[in-house]
Amino acid sequence: MLSLRSRALTSRLAAPSLRRYLATPTALPQTYVEKVVQRHAVGLPEGAIVKAGDYVMIKPQHVMTHDNTGPVISKFKSIGATKISNPRQTVFTLDHDVQNRSKANLAKYSRIEAFAGEHEVDFYPAGRGIGHQIMIEEGYAFPGVMTVASDSHSNMYGGVGCVGTAIVRTDAAALWATQRTWWQVPPIVRVNLEGELPKGVTGKDIIIALCGSFNKDEVLNHAIEFGGDGVAQLSVDERLAIANMTTEWGALVGVFPVDKVLEEWYATQLKKLELRRFQFAGASSSLPSTPHPRLTAERLEALFANPILADEGATYSKTLTLNLPSLSPSVAGPNSVKVATPLPALEEQKVKINKAYLVSCTNSRASDLKAAADVMKGKKLAPGVEFYIAAASSVVQKESEAAGDWATLVSAGAKVLPAGCGPCIGLGVGLLEDGEVGISATNRNYKGRMGSPNALAYLASPEVVAASAIAGHICGPKVEGATPSASNPTISIVDHSATSSPSPAAAASAPAAEALLPSFPPIFSGPLLFAPQDNLNTDGIYPGKYTYQDDITLARQAEVVMENYDTAFAPLMASLKSSSTDRNGKGVLLASGYNFGTGSSREQAATALLSSGVPLVLCGSFGDIFKRNSINNALICVECPELIEDLTRDFGKEGKRNAGGKDGKGTVQTGYWVEVGSGDGKVTVRTEEGGDIIKEYKVGKVGTSVQELWLAGGLEGWVRERI
Repeated sequence: MLSLRSRALTSRLAAPSLRRYLATPTALPQTYVEKVVQRHAVGLPEGAIVKAGDYVMIKPQHVMTHDNTGPVISKFKSIGATKISNPRQTVFTLDHDVQNRSKANLAKYSRIEAFAGEHEVDFYPAGRGIGHQIMIEEGYAFPGVMTVASDSHSNMYGGVGCVGTAIVRTDAAALWATQRTWWQVPPIVRVNLEGELPKGVTGKDIIIALCGSFNKDEVLNHAIEFGGDGVAQLSVDERLAIANMTTEWGALVGVFPVDKVLEEWYATQLKKLELRRFQFAGASSSLPSTPHPRLTAERLEALFANPILADEGATYSKTLTLNLPSLSPSVAGPNSVKVATPLPALEEQKVKINKAYLVSCTNSRASDLKAAADVMKGKKLAPGVEFYIAAASSVVQKESEAAGDWATLVSAGAKVLPAGCGPCIGLGVGLLEDGEVGISATNRNYKGRMGSPNALAYLASPEVVAASAIAGHICGPKVEGATPSASNPTISIVDHSATSSPSPAAAASAPAAEALLPSFPPIFSGPLLFAPQDNLNTDGIYPGKYTYQDDITLARQAEVVMENYDTAFAPLMASLKSSSTDRNGKGVLLASGYNFGTGSSREQAATALLSSGVPLVLCGSFGDIFKRNSINNALICVECPELIEDLTRDFGKEGKRNAGGKDGKGTVQTGYWVEVGSGDGKVTVRTEEGGDIIKEYKVGKVGTSVQELWLAGGLEGWVRERI
């Protein structure tokens, strides 16, 4: 594949759909994720059993796009498609840039709504809420099914036992046209939550602790199945928050079991739906007077009468355990989810804050708003602190208003924003400015994510955010009977891959050498730049403020690429880029650390690098969504950890990553010339073009199917050639 770590796709992504890799042909125990994917895989040989590592052609139950629907429409039309294959599979929600009342944005929203009407697609306008919350409320994300979205936080659907995973815009267009796209079943991790949750500790504290405690990419590009006796203590809202932030942890899926807690929650949801019908019948298409098309007593009864369960003896790559009694309220940051500090240790520092946020799809449900209101009741914000609130959906806001919690927050001084994404993605009012410190109940606190790159952002539970806004510094509420500790939680990890023997399918899966197709470059070559940084996320590669400018050109993307990481990168690339427009494998090759491209699903992170003159990226490892975008847009990604370690030793500040080069600059001109062989998988580093060989490395080969995608200019071109 374009990322050369994994097994190659089979000989062709052949009609009528992208063909899966060899599924395991014997009846083996399956995990929950494997079973759900099995139900949504199409074109499998008779008797084939889906296992981790398999490439499958999937037909997900639903696919959601949000503000990025506009670019997907353009892709859909550009490939020659004229009709959405199954309108009931497709969902549009407008949620990201809802504060933007410009003529251009309103016109974009109007075009999306018109397209939805033309194709009879379920459409939720700006103000209805955040797409992921809508997917839960309206039953598109449902236990035991697979639902995808063109957004990285579709992991959230796992809170209700739905296998939710992110796709990219080109995948969405392919799904509209064919109902299908490809997916590789990731390795699957079991995460056990054991013991009793202490007083004052929430689900948000659990995921913050997991991200901070297992912060060496233990779950990177894995699917997570949560278990352990502690799961039953977690409300569904807490499960949704945890599953949502498994994205930041690096996972592709984060799913909770279908259990009694979930069954009781759905029973409550049905009662709420009945109440909404009586109160709002006929007022909105999202509040139907007829029986709900997806959430019915009959469907739920059938689900819980025969729930999907992982088989005894199912294979997990690792087992991670978090001891809940050892956990305290925790805070992530600043500017990283991989740094988690028990609240008592941070309280001692009295970190002053300027802004606080209770917004986003992570922790803005009714229970979260109530938790914050309970802390703020009868109090006022600290002088100089701004506190912003936005409900996850209009339904949530109505529920909070009816309970009196919304009024409590407003009375304390909260500034109300519309139901939508807003500050969480760096859009609209209330963003962090230079030198400011913010604390938020959102999911992502990357540098520059919520405003200025020169601001500091912390993440915490709604209770801690509310208490901090009242106090003016980071702290938590006093909870009777709680005994929080400044010590880190107790964890353990067992790596089963180190002790288990390969399955018969895995043993038979080593790819044979493949010949190069005509016109495919035998070598990718060019001068080597090195960005000595791990976890260089998509916000760093392509800033969020440009993401929803649908008319931005590729040339403009090249001008802003890596802006949040190193403002000198784009000018440097412009000085090195060849004037030739030939796709011959030549260009500037970029090397970077591990988990490159982690973060959001924006495909411009890949296209901006391509546009700047980078045909190939060499890294220790890649974020899976970025890797997928690369596959779909013909950017070659090669994993070569040994090279990265050598470059770090020679060019990293103090021989390490994450502090720039030896001169402190974010991008290092190594002076080397590098060649990557497509057929032999050999990376050759030279002193200069045609110069002496410094060292050679071995990587994977580019398979025939990936060559086809590259020659077609990516998946969009490949599909266009076949419809």
